[in-house]
Amino acid sequence: MRKQVVLLVLPVLLMAIVQLSQAQQTGKVPRIGFLGNSTASGSAVLVEAFRQELSKLGWIEGKNITFEYRFAENKGAERLKELAADLVRLKVDLIVAIAGVSVLAA
Repeated sequence: MRKQVVLLVLPVLLMAIVQLSQAQQTGKVPRIGFLGNSTASGSAVLVEAFRQELSKLGWIEGKNITFEYRFAENKGAERLKELAADLVRLKVDLIVAIAGVSVLAA
């Protein structure tokens, strides 16, 4: 399980670093949208791993970065599309999607 988390988090983290460094140069606090098909509790391990990796790079939630969490609660692709559209409306700087269905919705 830990290996899966690392394999999922690493590519996203690299993309996030690029986006966050661009946002940091403008002086605004970047916002990351987090989109998952499961529940908040079902995604807790991945969310925490992502937060920990970002904190190692100096990005601390509530200090110099914020997150918008959206979870479809296993209600399918249509619900994911609605939540992805919500994150787009919020104009988050980056959307992190967990699993294939979430990625397609985003």
